[in-house]
This record gives sequence, structure tokens and C-alpha cells, in this order.
Amino acid sequence: MSEPCSLIGILDDGWAGLSKIARDRLTGAECVIGARRTLDLIATQLAPGVERLAMDGALEQVPGWVCQARSEGRRVAVLATGDPLCHGLAGRLLAALGSDSLEILPTLSTVQLAFARLKRPWQDVHLASCHGLSAGDWALDATPGHPLYRVLRAVSQNPLVAAFTSPANGPDRIARALLNLGYGDEIRLSVAARLARPDEALFPDLSLTEAAGRRFPDPNLVIVERRAESEREPLFGLTDDGFAQQTSVDGDKAGLITKLEARAVSLAKLGLRADSRVWDIGAGSGAVGLEASRLVHRGHVWAIEKDARRAADARANARRLRASNYSLFEGRAPAGLTDWPDPDAVFVGGSGGALTELVEQLRERLRPGGRLVLNLVTLENLATATAALDRAGFAWDLIQLGVARSQPILDLHRLAALNPVWILTAIPNVPETS
Repeated sequence: MSEPCSLIGILDDGWAGLSKIARDRLTGAECVIGARRTLDLIATQLAPGVERLAMDGALEQVPGWVCQARSEGRRVAVLATGDPLCHGLAGRLLAALGSDSLEILPTLSTVQLAFARLKRPWQDVHLASCHGLSAGDWALDATPGHPLYRVLRAVSQNPLVAAFTSPANGPDRIARALLNLGYGDEIRLSVAARLARPDEALFPDLSLTEAAGRRFPDPNLVIVERRAESEREPLFGLTDDGFAQQTSVDGDKAGLITKLEARAVSLAKLGLRADSRVWDIGAGSGAVGLEASRLVHRGHVWAIEKDARRAADARANARRLRASNYSLFEGRAPAGLTDWPDPDAVFVGGSGGALTELVEQLRERLRPGGRLVLNLVTLENLATATAALDRAGFAWDLIQLGVARSQPILDLHRLAALNPVWILTAIPNVPETS
């Protein structure tokens, strides 16, 4: 086996931007691998007869090419954009070949160069990438598989984000997604395009509307700046009247929503972690699922609601809360749950008459240690639920939550009781091992 493969970072200024050691590795190489664009940048500097392999559309073959060349005793160099360890090729090659088989020679990353061009400090930046095939514009039923997902989640948690784009997922699509999520003037986008090329272009401090309506030269990188103080809602304990919701038969706006006190106890009973996968079945206005999405900031919530009016309320609430880790679907559970990933926690606020079937499915789908929490208000549904849980092999406990809230009466105050709620918490029985 020959000496280690040299993984060399290069920008579009080509040979002029390379260090002496990187140039030496390339002039001494007998096999050079890279994208056609980067190979063309240094083609005139290579020795005659050097094998050049274009990896466009063939990334999975690169480790094999490197191994083959090294097994033949040939010196190999691989070209990658910027710093290969920053959302680049290095991770793939290290995993396939091992660290002893690689020498890594980075140049400036495009992130460093973009911030330098814009003359802005970047030590606090969070990096994200939306490389990948097009999945269309972002919508509220988008899931973590959407290529924009990581960028949107990064923006929700960090005031400064640099996003690596692709022709299929460019700055305009990122801007439209942020608008769809409810962001506005608190966000500014800057785009650095065709860095280190003669036609390099900068588009600083754009509004989301400006960026959403235009195309930018490729390749490019997007910097998203969000005013840190723009998030005004508490992480936990959202008020009932902040949610769009259907009125009850007596005209009470807060009639058809899981009340704050019941949400607080139910969310506690779900035992959520930062990375939990949560199902919200019978989502209604989305209050429980949306508050859960704020707690599982590295996880995701899948929600389903059969009533179109309530689903519209949930969408409006998701947009107000800018919930990018919340996917809402219209339908009647348990239909439609098959394609969802197995959950760590399930909240059932309504079952549409399919409670028994739903419990049976959840017994098979809950991940180890998972919890099921049901909110019930009628004796009949409570009896159905406990019987279904017993048959399906769940262990359960029950609390009745009775809440009275203060109300003004003339210049005094009295307590007015809310309807009591049963909160039923269940976990699958684990068979004993002998």
C-alpha cells in the first residue's frame, strides 16, 4: 500500500489559492479525483499521463477508486471544496478508509470566505446544509426528511446560521420556507455567490420577501441572521387564549382546547426528552402537540386531525409559533399512521370512535420505554380506554384533574370550576424473563 491519500481543499481561484504542500501533492500525484469543475481548475498543472477521475454523480465510488490506486502503489489526491471537514467529503472517506489512510489539507471554507467578504465576525455561527434533491417548497406536512429541515431547525434555535445550499434548494426556497413558518422582518438574509471566481457576487441584508422572489447565481451560501429577542413566547406554559380555536356550543372561545393545566400535566406524563418522537392524535387546535414541539427541540411531532376547521386552526397556531419540527396531517386515526416513525410518546386527545383499534396499534408501535397519555372527559370513553389497555397489555394509572380558575365578580373574585379531565397514562407491560 502506498503513502496516504491527500484530500485537498480547493476554491474556485484554483491553483493560485493552494498552499505549497497542496501543490506538491498534486504535481506528484498519479491519480487525481474530483468534481469535473475542480479537475479543470488544476488540469494544466498536472504531470502528463495522470489519471483523472470525475466523481460527479459517483461519490459512493470514490473510496473504492482510492483503495484501487493505492493498492497499485500509486499516489492519490482527492479534491474537495474548501475545508473537506466542514460538510465535505472528509467524513465519508474517513469512515470508509480510516484516518491512517488520509492526509487532509484544507483551504479556507466557503463559510470563512463569505463572512470575510461581508466583513462580519463568525465565531458564533451555526452551520447547516440543505444539499439534496428537491422536495418542493416547505409545507406544514413536511417531515425531517425534507432537505430544508436542518436549516429551518437551526434558524429556530440560533440567531446566526450559515447554510450550504444546492441548485435544487437555494436561497429563494429557504426564504419562502421561513415566510411560510411565520417569520418576517426579524430575519435578514445575505447571499455570497460564486466565491473566489471572477464574477463573485454578494447580496447583503435582504428581507425574506426580497430573497423569496429572486434567483441567485450558483454556487452560493446563505447567512441567516435573526434578532435574538424576536422570540417572545415562553418555552412552556402557553396561554389558552393565544391559540386559534373553535368555539364551544355556548360560545366559549376556550371551549374546544386542552386547557393549560391539563396540557401541563399531560406533557409531564409523556416523559419527553429533547430528542423525542411524539405523536399527537386528535390534534384539535394543536395546543398539546405544538407545546410538545417546543420541548423536544431536537425531536419532532407528528399530528393528525380529522376536522378541517380544527386542522386550519392548528396550521395557524403552528405558523404563529414558527414550529418547524411539527408535521400536521388531515385524516382519521389510526389510518395514516403506518408511514410515521415509531414514537417515544403518544398523546390522544380524540380518537373519532376508533379508540380500541388505536390502542392495539400503539402497543406494537411504541418504542421501548415509550408512554401513551390519553385525555378523556366521559365515563364511557374512560371505560372503553381502560378495557382496551388491559386487553392490549398496558400497565396504566389514572388521575382526575379538577381545576378552578379565578373570575371577577363586581370588584371581587370567585373561583369557577372547569370541567374535570381524566388523564390516563399507559406503558406497555414488559414480559418477565426467567
